[in-house]
Amino acid sequence: MSVDSVLPLTADAEEIKFVPPVPETMDDLGLSQSMVEQMILKTLYFRGDSSGRLLASSMGLNFSVIGPLIESMKRQHLLMAKSSLGIGDISSTFALTEAARELTREYMESNSYVGRIPVPLEQYTVGVKMQRNRADWLSKDMLNNAFKHMVVNEATMSHLGPAVNAGKSFLIYGQPGNGKTYLAEGLFNIESEPIYAPFAIEYQGQIIQLYDPNYHNRLDQDNFEVSAFHRDLDFDGRWFQCKRPFIMSGGELALEMLDLSFNPASKIYDAPFQLKANNGIYLIDDFGRQKVTPAEVLNRWIVPMERRIDFLTFRTGGKAQVPFECFLVFSTNLRPEQLGDEAFLRRIQYKMFVRSPEVAEFIKIFKRFCDSQKIECDDLTIEEYIDKKYMRAGKRFRRCQARDVITHAIDLIRFERKPYKLTFDVLSHAFDMTFISEEYET
Repeated sequence: MSVDSVLPLTADAEEIKFVPPVPETMDDLGLSQSMVEQMILKTLYFRGDSSGRLLASSMGLNFSVIGPLIESMKRQHLLMAKSSLGIGDISSTFALTEAARELTREYMESNSYVGRIPVPLEQYTVGVKMQRNRADWLSKDMLNNAFKHMVVNEATMSHLGPAVNAGKSFLIYGQPGNGKTYLAEGLFNIESEPIYAPFAIEYQGQIIQLYDPNYHNRLDQDNFEVSAFHRDLDFDGRWFQCKRPFIMSGGELALEMLDLSFNPASKIYDAPFQLKANNGIYLIDDFGRQKVTPAEVLNRWIVPMERRIDFLTFRTGGKAQVPFECFLVFSTNLRPEQLGDEAFLRRIQYKMFVRSPEVAEFIKIFKRFCDSQKIECDDLTIEEYIDKKYMRAGKRFRRCQARDVITHAIDLIRFERKPYKLTFDVLSHAFDMTFISEEYET
């Protein structure tokens, strides 16, 4: 069964709901018989004696796929059946022969990967492309629902919506404290179809570990329906189902983190962030404050952003062409001109300036946070606080300030055993604990 027949990719592919089909034969795996044989031997080497059924399920397969190979390995005196329930190899407990142990140690010189059988890069690429969001996947209601926990004005939503729906590169900029990161993180709340991703990818004999429990929120639980002597897969067990990933990097980001990372102990590669984020979102926070310059970061992604493909380098010098289907979001406190010139910024498709809130918006944020902390604050107190601490002093509003001051006010109330209520005196004291005094002289 070819990749094209298993995973059809046509002009209407975005209308087809992708579910990785369960492999029925060795050919469906898209891997060499030798690699599967090595996986069987290494699994038994590390995990010890195992029944045919459990051996297959640990590799994400139905036993029928590896049954003929198991029989062949028995004839080669690589496997021996120690016991059986009398229902064939599926119920037999297998162990390695001494010759098989020696052969397995040789195989581990190449890599010691054990787990789900990897998915060939070709099959993975088709799966990623078929799971692109449709051109009109996002609605206003979906966006409003995702940001219902925040105070976001209509102008911001009208900028945000088209950029998110397009899924192209997006720059969010503005002064510190106005919620740019919080706004970007809210994108994870948008309800969307779950995706399927493989645990590992194979390319020219090399294995890339893709699954990362830090970023992939699995929705499946080893999708087996257990019966007495076999397990039937709902979908290809080499894949897992998860929410569309959301990955964030900050000032720690370095260029080498955007390429394959080789583990010299296991001799397998770990996928870079953008590969793990495929069919999801990759946020570069504090853009411009990384260990590398903005130009170096953006130059790394010129081809991926324009052609939706990326090139990853193996330590041997070979390269693999992989899909680049993540929504790339940059968030920065710097002015855009500090990041690069006009030609540089043109590479990023969408831009949005996050403005400081107006008085009415600030009051709404203030009241929303009071409600979340279940603390009372009457309108007259809020008006007096804003008038004396902001309007008369000429202080600019920032979206984070209500949270910061109220949090400090609650700390003060608890320390001084005051009634759990915000007064002007309490807010004024908390304000002074939050901001640097303008009276400070060097």
